Amino acid sequence: MQEHLEQIRAEALAEIDAAQNETALEAARVKFLGRSGSISLASEGMKTLPKEQKPVVGKLLNDVRQSVTAALDNRKAALEAARDAAALADVDVTLPGTRAVSPGAIHPITQLQHRAISIFRRMGFALADGPDIEDEWHCFDALNTPADHPARDEADTFYLPDGRLLRTHTSTVQIRTMTAQPPPVRIIAPGAAYRRDEIDATHLSQFNQMEGLYVDERVTVADLKGTVEFFFHELLGKEARVRFRPHFFPFTEPSFEIDIKAPSLGHDKWLEIAGCGMVDPAVFEAVNQKRGDNAYDPEMVIGWAFGFGLDRLAMILSGITDIRLLIENDVRFLAQFRA
Repeated sequence: MQEHLEQIRAEALAEIDAAQNETALEAARVKFLGRSGSISLASEGMKTLPKEQKPVVGKLLNDVRQSVTAALDNRKAALEAARDAAALADVDVTLPGTRAVSPGAIHPITQLQHRAISIFRRMGFALADGPDIEDEWHCFDALNTPADHPARDEADTFYLPDGRLLRTHTSTVQIRTMTAQPPPVRIIAPGAAYRRDEIDATHLSQFNQMEGLYVDERVTVADLKGTVEFFFHELLGKEARVRFRPHFFPFTEPSFEIDIKAPSLGHDKWLEIAGCGMVDPAVFEAVNQKRGDNAYDPEMVIGWAFGFGLDRLAMILSGITDIRLLIENDVRFLAQFRA
């Protein structure tokens, strides 16, 4: 029986190797592994063997079956590769295409981000970055956000099983920058933020922000207003108007909402576009505690920060009425923004 199985193996491997096409290969498969094939018949003959021979012969039978199956798979792959190579043999890949190639376009949010970064860099701001997955200290505690603040609720923020969370703003980059270097600091922090918003025409669960921070001696609200006004004049035109309204944020005091009105937007309405304010001394104290020094002594340094959403500003500038268009990757929509 063992000699018979080895003979079947040798015959099968030779026939499989000689198969010149898939039809011949299929015939070999049926001949050896089919219901009436040589290996199947040998398996049926196992019941007539003496009990003491069955383990040895059974192991050899499985080994033969596996060898033949592997040979069939390898030969099939080789035949398919040869067929594909033959099909491409006469193709000249250096010939020009017969269909016009449509150029791509930079996404409207990316275009706006590049413009914003360029403007702020001309004012001396450095580009800073940080992780999207944060801890509560960087996202809330260091920013003077109380434990009962609605933003810290699981209904508003994406928490991970280990207690970390997806950052709800890029203010975390401001904290990481201050803990890593002493003042002066002048940075912008563009990037994604995440909140548990229901997705509709004006809300997404992931959105893009641009935040800025300036910390030094003798920094004033006038510096903040001048920087913000210069930015929006460069972005929207010299006729753009900017106003500041008192507001409240946990991490700035005093705090302001920023409204803009510009002829380039096609209407004469004030639009709430950003938030800003002077850095709260409690933020500096938290940073000092983390650093283990007094580099950000509130009696010696002062700072201001601002932040706005790139998505909403891109919608306003481009006349987009549904924010979901920004994430659907519809080529017909994106083609409108070719530079």
